[in-house]
This record gives sequence, C-alpha cells and structure tokens, in this order.
Amino acid sequence: MTSFVSPRNLPGPADEPGIIPLDMHAPVDLADDLERLVTKLSTYMTPAEVASVGEAYAFASAAHHGQLRASGEHYISHPLAVAESLADWRLDVQALRAALLHDVMEDSGIGKEQIAQRFGKVTAELVDGVSKLDRIEHQSFEEAQAENFRKMMLAMARDVRVILIKLADRQHNMRTLGSVRPEKRRRIARETLEIYAPIANRLGLNALYRELQELSFRHVYPLRYRVLEKAVKKARGNRREVVTKVLEAIRVALPAAGIEAEVVGREKHLYGIYRKMREKQLSFSQVLDIYGFRIIVKDRPACYLALGALHALYQPVPGKFKDYIAIPKANGYQSLHTTLIGPYGTPVEIQIRTAAMHHVAESGVASHWLYKDAQAIDELQQKTHQWLQSLIDLQATSGDSTEFLEHVKLDLFPGEVYAFSPKGKIFALPRGATAVDFAYAVHTDIGDRCIACRINFETMPLRTELKNGDRVEIIAAPTATPNPAWLGYVKSARARSRIRHFFKTQQNEESVGLGERLLAYALRDLGFALGDILATAWDRFKRESGARSRRAVLADIGLGKRLPAIVARRLTEGRETPAAGGSAKNGRHRPQPILIHGSEGIAVQLGSCCRPIPGDPIIGLIRKGQGLVVHTHDCPAIAKLRSERGNWVDVEWEPGIDRLFEVDIRVTAKNARGVLARLATEIAGTESNIVNIRMDDDRSDTPAVYFTLQVSDRIHLARVLRALRRVPEVLRVARHINPQD
Repeated sequence: MTSFVSPRNLPGPADEPGIIPLDMHAPVDLADDLERLVTKLSTYMTPAEVASVGEAYAFASAAHHGQLRASGEHYISHPLAVAESLADWRLDVQALRAALLHDVMEDSGIGKEQIAQRFGKVTAELVDGVSKLDRIEHQSFEEAQAENFRKMMLAMARDVRVILIKLADRQHNMRTLGSVRPEKRRRIARETLEIYAPIANRLGLNALYRELQELSFRHVYPLRYRVLEKAVKKARGNRREVVTKVLEAIRVALPAAGIEAEVVGREKHLYGIYRKMREKQLSFSQVLDIYGFRIIVKDRPACYLALGALHALYQPVPGKFKDYIAIPKANGYQSLHTTLIGPYGTPVEIQIRTAAMHHVAESGVASHWLYKDAQAIDELQQKTHQWLQSLIDLQATSGDSTEFLEHVKLDLFPGEVYAFSPKGKIFALPRGATAVDFAYAVHTDIGDRCIACRINFETMPLRTELKNGDRVEIIAAPTATPNPAWLGYVKSARARSRIRHFFKTQQNEESVGLGERLLAYALRDLGFALGDILATAWDRFKRESGARSRRAVLADIGLGKRLPAIVARRLTEGRETPAAGGSAKNGRHRPQPILIHGSEGIAVQLGSCCRPIPGDPIIGLIRKGQGLVVHTHDCPAIAKLRSERGNWVDVEWEPGIDRLFEVDIRVTAKNARGVLARLATEIAGTESNIVNIRMDDDRSDTPAVYFTLQVSDRIHLARVLRALRRVPEVLRVARHINPQD
C-alpha cells in the first residue's frame, strides 16, 4: 500500500522566505484517520497521485501546527475529514489536495501564489474559491457573508469541485458543531438549512442533503428534535407489524410478476416529518407515512412493470403518483413515486428506480467521478452546467451581493411545476410560478416583451399560476417593456432578477439625464455652465465624496441622493464666475426652468396626489430615492413638504406635448337608472378614456362617483367637465385631488 510522504522527507525550498518549513510530524492521534484516507485513495489513484495528496497533507499539517479546533482537537483533523468525504466520492487528486489545503490561506497567512507554485494553478484556484474574502471595514456581517457566498458561487460556476469541497467542509463542521457556543451554533445551522442543504439537493447529493437537514434541525430546534425523535422511536414498535407485512407482500408479488428487484425499507428522516407537520398543520399521530420502501430494478421498463404489480397489490392513492423518470427533476433525479394504502389503511410511500438512477439520486454531480459508466451522467452534467451558467447570469443582473444571495435562495428550491411550450418543450418552474416566470424561462427577450398568454388555448392573465402539464403560449409585442407589478407575483429567481435589472438600467439612464439637467440648473444659478467645470474639479469631488464616477454622481443627483446645489458649489469652489462673453453670464440670475414632457418615466414622476396635466402651473421637488416629483401649485401635499427647502426646482411643461395624462374627477349625481351609462357616453364623446371608476360606499340619493380619465391637457379636461354638466342628473362635477398621497 502506498504511504504518505513524511514531512521530513519532502523536497522543496524549506528555508525559502515565505514558505513554512515542513519539518513537523503529523499528530500521532490522527494516524488511524490518515491510514483510512490512504486506503480509500489507493482504490482509485495511482501511487504517484496518493503521494501528491500526501505532500499536501504534510504542508497543511505544518501550516496548521499548534492550531486547535473548538473541540480541542488538532486543527488538521478537519481538513483530513473533508478530504475523506471527497475520497468517498472518488474525486481527483487536485480536489483532494485542495480539500487538505482549504483553510491554509485563511488561517496561516499563506498566499495563493505560494500554493500555485507548490501544487499547481488548478489546486490554488480551488483553494481560493473556497476561502473567504477579507472583511472590509464598512461591511456588516450580513454583507460580508453575502459577498463571500457570491465569490464561492462564481468560483463554483467555473469549477463544480469548489462547492463539493465546501459542502464536505460544511458537513464535517455540522457533525462537530456541539463544541461551538450556542448562538453561533444556531446561526451556522440556520445558514446550512437555508443555503447549503438546498445546494446539495440542487446538485443531486441526496444523502448529504438529508444529513445536513437533520443536523441543522437538531441545532436550530433542539427541543423539537428530541421530542420528535422520541415519538418516532415509540412509533417503530407500533408500526413494525405493518412494515413487515408490506415488505413480505412486495417480496412475493414482484418475483411472481417476473421482476427481479431489491426491496429496502426506509424511515423518513425527522426533518422531513417535521416539515410535513408544519406545512400541513398535522400532529405527529396524523403523519402516517413515516415509513417507505425503495425498489431497485434492472432497467427502465422493469420500473413500470413493478409499478403495475404494486398497484395490483395495494390500492394507489389518487394524485400521489409522480413520474420523475419521464420528466426528471432539475437536479437529474429519476424515480417513480407512488403512495399505496397498505394494511389497516396505513399509507405507504414507494420509490422505484434502476441501480444507475439510484447512484445519481444519492450522489448527484459526484456520480461523474463515482460511476463514469452511468448512462444518465451526461444529462446530469448538462443540467448542472445550465444551472451554473444561470448563476453567472444572475450575478450579471444582480445589483449587489445581498440581492444575488436572495436570488440564489429563490433558485435553490427545486421546480415543482412542469409546463410545456407549444412545441412540446418542458420547463421546470417553482411552485406558484406564473406565465411571466414561464416567459423568462423561455428567453429574457420573450419575458421583457410579453403582453399576454394563452394557457391550454385560453387567453389568461399573465399573473395566472401554472399547474403541472399546462401548455403555455406567450404573446409578445416588439415595443412592450416589463411591468413593475410583475415583481409582486413572479416566483423564479431568473424572472425577478431580469425584471429588477431592466428597471435599474432604465432608472440609471434616466437618472443620469435628469441629474445632468438639475446640475446644469444649479450651476446656472451660480453663473456657470456645465462645460465650465474642469476635469480636476470632478476628480477632486469624486475623491472627497467617494463617488465611483461622474455618471454615478449625476445618477445620485437624479435620484435625489445628492442635492444639485451642494454639488454645484463644491465643483466651483475657489473659482470666479466666468467673464462676460464666456459660456455663462456674470453674476446671479434666474435660471431657466426644467422642461417636463410627461414621459420621463422613473427619474421624473408626476405626483399621484394631484395628477398634474399640461396647462397646470407646476413645481418640482427632488426627493431621495424618487428623483424629481412634479406637483401642481395648489396641491395640498405641498403644504406638508414646505420644510424641504433647497429641494424645490422650477419646472414648466414642454410646448407641444402629444400624449395622454391621467386625471381624477368627482361627479355627484342623482341615483337614477342609467346615469352611469350616460356619464360614460358623454366622456367617450369627448375622446377621453376611462381608466377606473369607483363610488362612495353609501346608499344616499346623490352618491359621488370618482372617474380616473385620460386627457391631453387642461383644455381637454374642461371639455369633459362641460359635457358631464349637461347630463340632467349631475349636481356637481369637479377635479378631484387626493391629499392622502
């Protein structure tokens, strides 16, 4: 058997500056663990590769010399345990070396360059992918955690071995979590439950997924775990007779049908029972299906034959059959699931799969190294590659690490709904997904431009939730754009990320344009023009304010995060007003107002309280995070905002605006039959559109009716009001302003 190289005999520049001398012996009490790792590696590695892993162990052992874990064990015991998990998955020599070295950069001050020099660039990249970033001073713990997660996920997108090392690292940390202080223990366990267990599931590592869930449950809810564990132990004796009867019946029925099969009984893990109790509001006594059976057959046809034999043996529960063989899960999982009514009316869960499917189900992406002959590996690799590529897309459209983490969490929950395109392509979507989610799953451009959908040949709203088997056809328009309301009901990370990215990009462009106009406005008030500001002044301002670029400053001004008057003063500090004949006139003067054309979008908003329209005297207010908000001069909301001096700017309507604006009117009329129809007819006769109608909730003889209309300007509105006053039942009609906004 090949042995690891002793640290004393290692070649290398032991006395070279920056390299830790490797003349220390490994801890004696780890000899058995070391021998076990060597035995596992020797089953699939060459002696030279085993020796190379041994060199990494010696290096890590020397680097961690004197360091202890919270349990009091030598620190090197942790990397050794991580490497052993990877050896169980039969990962290659580069991954094993990286597993042994994965904490060296963080804990020993050894740089990536030193690891690359000694063990190669690939190993160094794997170690760097798993290592945390140095905490930046202004970051909170949550921000630093999110940034480290983003770094790790992007490294994983380049090489999936990064996350396999991290998952093995987390597995051992969870197994030894009892030595950590309680508050840290709960935080790590909760993070594992929310992020790392779902990642393991997403990669098809079911055995690891279940273990991480179980360990997390034990530490997050220790009392609930103990109570449920006790209840399950007690139930084993009560239900042993049922399990034995079902097992014997299956082992007789399958050979009788000519099916060779391996039948294994299994018990649901505690977290699965707990989650079912919470989701369905059940007591433990109501959770009857805590036992199930797994049937392994030789090929795919035998799976369906076994299903038929079992359905003939026991009554199947309607709606509880799932065919994950024909339509695999997103992580490559394949199996037939059915629930049968066993003896004494006890439901029994059955899973039927082939041996190859079972390998993939338990080992996921690790099957690539474990079972290279498995037929499903290529499909699994393709699905994994698509998911990893989607992480890169999410990174490109996420604003910051926290948002990226939020999107990935959404994406980690496996698809529960399978919908079909008109051409028969299957799309796996999260439970509760809508037609908008489907549109973005097809293509980003389809999502951005969708305006309607047909579900099973019927026209339906875009917010319609999809069901398994729905046929979805998306109707798109070349000029359509995403609707902000979509964020209220989309479920997939891809759709949410793309919609947010669209509005952020649009908002940024509009904000830069508005910021430039507002800054020019403020500079004119000081006697300068935008072109008079020197590059050195911009550089000084960026340096002093911490701004990234000139565009970022302008965007902040447009969004109200910076006051244009203050920016203008700081940009012109120490400068005299340009001489006459320059680009600006001497002295202070009344600046030209900003022109409003009503279609600026996000950066310029028309107040929803007064709904200004062309012809109204207007005033603008710069509000933080909202940009420029335009109100009418007589808007009641202005009185509440008078204290925001310095934020007001002069605005005027641009001449010749050719678009419609929404306005509210209040009509008081006699309660007579057909009045509402006559009002609508008069409004339509003035070429105005009705957007919304509501009435006061009373039963008086003269109720108030509120219309939201579309008009072009004040003259058009006056024409509408005159037409309504001609209706005999109308008592009063006036423009309505909502002071609550």
